[in-house]
Amino acid sequence: MGKEAHVLARFADGDDEGRLQYEPPRLIFHGVRRRVFEGAVLGAVRAEGGELVVADEARFALGERAAPGWARAILQPKSRLDKLGAKAGQRTAIVNLDDPDFAAELARRAPPIADRADLDLIFYGADSAADLAAIGEIAASLAERGALWVVSLKGKHLKVKDTEVMAAASAAHLVDSKVCAFSEVRTALRFTRRR
Repeated sequence: MGKEAHVLARFADGDDEGRLQYEPPRLIFHGVRRRVFEGAVLGAVRAEGGELVVADEARFALGERAAPGWARAILQPKSRLDKLGAKAGQRTAIVNLDDPDFAAELARRAPPIADRADLDLIFYGADSAADLAAIGEIAASLAERGALWVVSLKGKHLKVKDTEVMAAASAAHLVDSKVCAFSEVRTALRFTRRR
């Protein structure tokens, strides 16, 4: 998940006010005109006097504390595994999720294990009512403080709504705690046991 703030902005063609969002790898400004910054333009982003400054000299007033954090997030983005909280040594599993790139990525940091008990993280693909109905059974393999990431198609590929995923997880006595862009076509919702 990215960052969002209401800002005053200065551009070569005048000032504007609106919402600034950082949705890696893009910085998007929604004002009188929508403006999108990505690629090389963000490679030289910097914080200067409480402003986030983009290479084309567009300036966004974020404040002395926030501007450096935005610059760091843009210049040193977290990896997908960092956003998902996957750490070396964790017990992980991938269930019903056909994503070879993700499987290879996870295998390098916290290889999935065959023993499905006391798991720290489960990545579960759920794109149907039947998949949602199995959430309770899947979550039974979690360690006491483990997390279940329900990974579903999004946008034009959507098959189940976030609200349906949350309702199914709630019925299994799980609470949602985070959302993460998983890939171009998938989103992930994090669930843990109710305390």
